[in-house]
Amino acid sequence: MGVVPDIPFGFSLPGAQPPDPSDPQQMQQFMAQLQQMFAAPGSGPVNWDLARQVAASQLSASGDPAVNMLERHQVEEALRLADLWLDPVCALPSGIHKSVAWNRNEWIYNTLDVWKKLCEPIAGRMVGAMGDLVPEEARAQLGPMQSMVATLGGALFGGQLGQAFGQLAAEVLSAGDIGLPLGPAGTAALVPSNIKAYGSGLELPEDQVRLYVALREAAHQRLFGHVPWLRAHVLSAVETYASGITVNREAIEEAMSRVDPSDPESMQAMALEGIFTPEDTPQQKAGLARLETALALVEGWVGHVVDAAAGDRLPSVAALGEAFRRRRAAGGPAEQTFAALVGLELRPRRLREAGALWAAVTEHRGIPGRDALWDHPDLLPTNDDFADPAAFARSRTDWDISELEGLEDGPTED
Repeated sequence: MGVVPDIPFGFSLPGAQPPDPSDPQQMQQFMAQLQQMFAAPGSGPVNWDLARQVAASQLSASGDPAVNMLERHQVEEALRLADLWLDPVCALPSGIHKSVAWNRNEWIYNTLDVWKKLCEPIAGRMVGAMGDLVPEEARAQLGPMQSMVATLGGALFGGQLGQAFGQLAAEVLSAGDIGLPLGPAGTAALVPSNIKAYGSGLELPEDQVRLYVALREAAHQRLFGHVPWLRAHVLSAVETYASGITVNREAIEEAMSRVDPSDPESMQAMALEGIFTPEDTPQQKAGLARLETALALVEGWVGHVVDAAAGDRLPSVAALGEAFRRRRAAGGPAEQTFAALVGLELRPRRLREAGALWAAVTEHRGIPGRDALWDHPDLLPTNDDFADPAAFARSRTDWDISELEGLEDGPTED
């Protein structure tokens, strides 16, 4: 009897029994179950239900501790204290309307809407390329699976996105941990189990790590809550860069050549990592520079105000600040997996330069003058300004609100 384990990506079909390839009835039933799994509900190039199932299955295997009442109280208190500490060092008021503690599955559930915006354009190109590459004779050989060709790519992409989300959920410390506004607006969220594991690795007290993460989360909420154009600007930079990523058709063709319609197990061999590559064009390079600048400015500002807020209050602030800068600049294993899957790195490469720039602006213009630069995207530093933070700060010393006249509201497009 042919055994079909974990179809595909390390999970099993719900209620499915391994079919006997020599039994037509078993194979027909198995194909029906497989087709049902691949049929994504609604429209779109990604089977998001499948992505959630795979992520949940992966978290179930690795562990997803429930959040207890003590942890919820600790998170709420840490975020409340963080907002108090930020008040003297930030001109932007609190952006927190709700403080919550999430387990890993809740992080996935509450951030999925933004992931859809970021991933579907890339997945759409892959699905289209897969359909174009299947030869006519191969389509005829697919038989009962012929109707699945259009949705096969969506299921494969959903399955591997689920794996990436499961890995990310096991590493992220908060809703805004990777620099993007992934969670609901105004909701500050920490992931206690991940904070505990991260603090243990640093050999630092858990309460100090929790408070430092809370400071970063509260700073993110202030920025994205009170700079109305920023959310769209950052997500647009990601989408613009992603739109220039091309599909490696040879990689898809090689992967699909390993699929044998009579052997469902062969679909496990379809790995999608590495099929997306950025185009080496001036437009794509400009898109990448815009994305990296946006991420660096956000993360640099957050790091600067958090370190100023913590000051002498948090004994381990220096060690925590350095650890977080390295963590964000390098990216963790899950971020690297995500980058390999979709061809998109979500880390600010010029984080230290951005931090130095915000420090220089604060020195020359003070806290209100520094945060006033967020009033309009045209006032923010550019990639070139990272080279000489002091010069940029001096050039903005005499900045006046009248300079906003003539500027259109909202972000500008490169």
